[in-house]
Amino acid sequence: MNDFQAIADRIEIEALRGEFTDAVMMRDRARLAALFTPNGVLRMPDVPVEMLGREEIRTGGERLQSQWDFFVQTTHPGTLRLDGDTATGRTYIQELGRALDGRQGLIYAIYHDRYQRTEEGWRFAQRVFEIRYLDTSPLAGSAPSNAGGAPAQLPPGVEDTADAPR
Repeated sequence: MNDFQAIADRIEIEALRGEFTDAVMMRDRARLAALFTPNGVLRMPDVPVEMLGREEIRTGGERLQSQWDFFVQTTHPGTLRLDGDTATGRTYIQELGRALDGRQGLIYAIYHDRYQRTEEGWRFAQRVFEIRYLDTSPLAGSAPSNAGGAPAQLPPGVEDTADAPR
């Protein structure tokens, strides 16, 4: 593999990581599921949740997101190791949220990832969510107007760029 290919692969995988967070934040479960290989796995042992394949990831995302009053996920780049058509990496996560049943908290976590190059581009073969810190103290803030599990609405004058060419 030449250096340009390695650079392109790194950029594509970073874009994949960003798409994941955006799909979660925008509650776009179909897009979230499409970011995985057909037999991809999303594991959250501390929740505990394990979803195998795109359909389980889509429906599992619906089930989890229907429980939220609000949820915010912020990601920070971690490591990435390329190995031909596969790669491994970590992404560092901060999450803040409240469920409709009143559970709430702040989480710092790590996604441990395996990536696979496919005809669709790079996809997650496996994503494992490891919680490193959990604070369940009452949160002082609240969601403004989209609480109760409704899809996020863009503020007036803000254009949705989700379908713009990348």
